[in-house]
Amino acid sequence: MKRIALVAGARPNFMKIAPIMRSLERFRHVLDPLLIHTGQHYDPDMSDVFFSDLGIRKPDKFLNCGGGTHAQQTARIMMAFEDVAIELKPDWVVVVGDVNSTAACSLVAKKLHMQVAHVEAGLRSGDRAMPEEINRIVTDAISDLFFVTEPAGERNLLHEGHAPDTIHYVGHVMIDNLLYQAEKLASADPKDLPSARLKAQFSKYGAVTLHRPSNVDEPDTLRELITTLGDISRTVPLVFPVHPRTRQRIDGLGISVPKTFHLLPPLGYMDFLNLWKDAAVVITDSGGLQEETTGLGVPCVTVRENTERPVTVDEGTNVLVGRDFVRMRQVVTDVLAGKSKQGRRPKFWDGRAAERICAVLAGA
Repeated sequence: MKRIALVAGARPNFMKIAPIMRSLERFRHVLDPLLIHTGQHYDPDMSDVFFSDLGIRKPDKFLNCGGGTHAQQTARIMMAFEDVAIELKPDWVVVVGDVNSTAACSLVAKKLHMQVAHVEAGLRSGDRAMPEEINRIVTDAISDLFFVTEPAGERNLLHEGHAPDTIHYVGHVMIDNLLYQAEKLASADPKDLPSARLKAQFSKYGAVTLHRPSNVDEPDTLRELITTLGDISRTVPLVFPVHPRTRQRIDGLGISVPKTFHLLPPLGYMDFLNLWKDAAVVITDSGGLQEETTGLGVPCVTVRENTERPVTVDEGTNVLVGRDFVRMRQVVTDVLAGKSKQGRRPKFWDGRAAERICAVLAGA
């Protein structure tokens, strides 16, 4: 029996861990799963209902390592996880994505001579100013098994010298979870969701998310971006669930937002899924939403100069516009006119990535 410690640090990590936890139930004769929550981003709403929605049990260990600078947080996670790893003695430590918990727990595991598997491995934006890029590079440098979501991940890992037999192109657990949640939403009555009441007002609308420091921390960039989105909203209403930090920056600039640009408090996962899945266009700087929109075939306009997820551009519905706001307006205009690019769901984005991961771990 192999003991598998799955590490999650932030709420989006659980969206990736959840399909693996569900699939591991079918491998309980050979794999013994443990769920570790580092508390990197602690959300008091992450309660029984949240884990029930995901179809998984509550974490076995909660490390409570939130807050602080990148260095402080990483150090606290390393110290707390070391104690847990020594106590539990896992055969494999499975990390997902690119948050500080991913790199911190990988380092601890390797120094304790434990094997590390990285889910969503090999992604590269080429932009080392992004903390996530550093976490991806560090984690992949010391991992033993790599589970990749797209061909670019495989190419990057081979280029960096990793052995081909350690790299497994399995698809994307984020899409596993998306399809799982979309099916639950389709069989439920969403009328009580705030997004449902909002959607009822519009025949057509767009959804917006923005959180990257390069977009929201520079006053001139944020001012021009919000002004551009306000202009677009006069053509198609835009709905923007705003993180409190981003909202504070918008309010601080004193920008006049038209009534067609609806700024809302943050929405829960199912509520936001209910909103964006039926949007005419999604405008975002999120990494995960680039993939999810491709998964459901929703046109996506990404406000970034680069992406570590090129398959969403090469095969999916995603268009990179950077901070070229003239181009942003044109791409949205084309989408609304029915001239958006025709994407497709990439290979293995079929809801079974977690099954493939568990099969590899069972045989490793």
